[in-house]
Amino acid sequence: MKKHNFNAGPCILPKSAIESALAAINDFDGTGIGILEISHRTPGWERVMAETEQLWKELLHIPEGYKVLFLGGGASTQFCYVPFNLLGKKAAYLQTGVWAKKAIKEAKLFGEVEVVASSEDLNYTYIPKEYTIPTDADYFHITTNNTIYGTEIHTDINSPVNLIADMSSDILSRPVDVSKYAMIYGGAQKNVGPAGVTFVIIREDILGKVDRQIPTIIDYRTHIKDSSMFNTPPVFSIYVMYETLKWVKELGGLEAMYKINKEKAALLYDEIDRNAMFVGTAKTEDRSLMNICFVMADAYKDKEADFMAFAKERGMVGIKGHRSVGGFRASTYNACPIESVKALVACMQEFEKMNK
Repeated sequence: MKKHNFNAGPCILPKSAIESALAAINDFDGTGIGILEISHRTPGWERVMAETEQLWKELLHIPEGYKVLFLGGGASTQFCYVPFNLLGKKAAYLQTGVWAKKAIKEAKLFGEVEVVASSEDLNYTYIPKEYTIPTDADYFHITTNNTIYGTEIHTDINSPVNLIADMSSDILSRPVDVSKYAMIYGGAQKNVGPAGVTFVIIREDILGKVDRQIPTIIDYRTHIKDSSMFNTPPVFSIYVMYETLKWVKELGGLEAMYKINKEKAALLYDEIDRNAMFVGTAKTEDRSLMNICFVMADAYKDKEADFMAFAKERGMVGIKGHRSVGGFRASTYNACPIESVKALVACMQEFEKMNK
């Protein structure tokens, strides 16, 4: 039976990236040595690093003055890297979910933090709109997509101060005007590769402004100077990212990717809205294209376990909602094929007919 992977992370990956990675495990770049064993100082690997950075620049149309870094530690490590490097006296944050809240907690260790708005009052089911970004803040931090609650910021914010974005789970799913951001970062495992590598896109001129001493490995300038190889980079994870970026380019880039993602999300949201057994949890205008969250309608609350079992029998994997919200979550990341979304929709329709 075919499995349909809707896991929220680590994510489904392109088959071509997996096949290339499997081949590279046995023999990387014709060296006779596998990618898991190769020295990161070999010419072949240095070429992969350079080409991966170039692919990021090409796909996102990254302007001059920005650097692309590949670091370890996951996006959560950046919660402290960001204020360590950038928070002088005050930072502003938009609290739209658990990960934004965790980022705020870390930032408070380094200076004053102003939470300009929060959607915690309604369990993060919407994106706050009415707020003012303080012009005396060193930066304004947002989380563009909230995997647990299925909400997403769909436009590039005009910020009067440096805009920092955690784009872990929607990066490369749509075009982004990078020039509006001072920094974009995220863990690869939500949309562009396996766990183990974090991408950082940063404008160089924002660095070196704080008074505190920064430990060498936490200083972004260290990694810029050494081209992300100050210490051994997560080689295998970067290689799979490299192959994934090549796949996105071959599909036609981010405009093409965005069209596909909107089509997939519309299919599932339309069924959620049509089907009397299910209810979407996120405010309609803030619904994520990547993480589609829904619950059983009140009249069918007792059917949740039955539907979960029913869907599992039909090959649906990873649709259980996060433990903090319950219900269901289908993550339709870039590599999730539209056939899988159609299979989930058919599953929901079949279950509805059985329970009429």
